[in-house]
Amino acid sequence: MNRIGMLTWVVMLYCAIAGAQTATQPYALFSPEMIAQLKPMGNSPVAVEVIDLAKGALKATPGAIAHVHTEGTLPHQGIMDVSVKAERDWEGMLNLGLAYRMTGDRKYLDAEAKFLTAWAVTYQPDLNPIDETNMEKVIFALDLTRDDLPVDVQKQVLAMFRVMATGYLEHMEKLSCGKDTGNWESHRIKLATLTAYELGDAEMIAKARRYFEEQVKCNVRPDGSVEDFYRRDALHYVVYDLEPLETAALAARAHGEDWFHYTSPSGSSLPGAVKWLLPYTNGKKHMEFVHSSAAFDAARDRAGEVGYSGPWDTRNGINTLALAAKLDQRYTQALAQLMKSTGKLPQPWLQLVMVLKM
Repeated sequence: MNRIGMLTWVVMLYCAIAGAQTATQPYALFSPEMIAQLKPMGNSPVAVEVIDLAKGALKATPGAIAHVHTEGTLPHQGIMDVSVKAERDWEGMLNLGLAYRMTGDRKYLDAEAKFLTAWAVTYQPDLNPIDETNMEKVIFALDLTRDDLPVDVQKQVLAMFRVMATGYLEHMEKLSCGKDTGNWESHRIKLATLTAYELGDAEMIAKARRYFEEQVKCNVRPDGSVEDFYRRDALHYVVYDLEPLETAALAARAHGEDWFHYTSPSGSSLPGAVKWLLPYTNGKKHMEFVHSSAAFDAARDRAGEVGYSGPWDTRNGINTLALAAKLDQRYTQALAQLMKSTGKLPQPWLQLVMVLKM
């Protein structure tokens, strides 16, 4: 091979490597392999439940609004009630996507396209991670249906997700430990991770992983407790910190990466945080919000919102342990014990994911 031929080969090899580094299969959680496993599950109890919920969504009209706002708001204040009602679409969209894959019935796909289009052309991301945390259901809905959706619908929804991914990553770029290490950051990381994977953008994914690791370092202490526990004196905020990070780790797991077991230089980790929580899911009591430093917690209690005083309800740890068990089988027994003692099951979509091979 002459010198020019050698240079050409080097350039081609470099381009191939660079392409491999930037090409990531575009889905957040539901890979083609996972989707293929859904159809045989159509007669299971949880599948019947989801399909029934999806039938209800078929009868609904999209309620897309330009902005949702629930963070820091009591019932009947501002647009709280309107936002809660609108977000029911997001749950319906996830159920439609699951129903389509479990039945193959295109009526669910057609309804999904209608709802996705309505939200993509109406909603304007505000980059408040508490307002938008339930948008994960819309991301999963696209996961489940994108290959069969009209191209224009895909483009509209992905454009919305790119705004979210870019905005959250840019916001986190400006922060560091000590500035924002609470649950808001955990929810930013979840949304940035899911949208980055949905877009298949390797650079965004790498940034999301970096912020994930920084949050584990800054939010989780070496003994497994999280910073919000000391600020809010509530297990409510422990699970609210952990579940978004677990969901981000689950998305990474679906792409062959293990974020869950990352251990920071100080020894903090998500498994350590789950281990810290386990005694409380197994009978240890904690009175919620007694010494919270946030006045809003007391305002919610006075307004009659459930869970802002009294003992922590162990049922609220079900999804936390379910995500942990999917990421590490060591937590399967603890999850089974909690389900038995409380009579509660994880969210339907999570029940389905629990039995899918990743």
